[in-house]
Amino acid sequence: MKSLLQQLKKRRLDLGLKQSDMMLRVGISRQQYQHLESKGNPRLDTLELIATGLNSEIMLIPKEKLNTVLALLKSDEFESKSTDSSHSDFAKDASRSITKKENDLSEDPWQGLLGEDS
Repeated sequence: MKSLLQQLKKRRLDLGLKQSDMMLRVGISRQQYQHLESKGNPRLDTLELIATGLNSEIMLIPKEKLNTVLALLKSDEFESKSTDSSHSDFAKDASRSITKKENDLSEDPWQGLLGEDS
């Protein structure tokens, strides 16, 4: 798994943004952002600000749920690249499952955090 700073850089590049674009998006100069991406140790509020500027969210994922989250993210990437209907159906099913889980979590955000699945 890539470091958080590597993920920030990849997300910025995926959006087609330059480091200097971050000043307009989050109020951080190119030099400050360049330092942060290369070897920074940003504060949490700075990370949240940057995540917002990159149309992203910062999440704390329990290790026991990490493989599930990564699989769902990969299926989402696969869905956007796939032209094969059988694989697309798999991705749609996974997406429906995620939506159902999100709805369940909106009713009970603490569900499953202690390992009990309902």
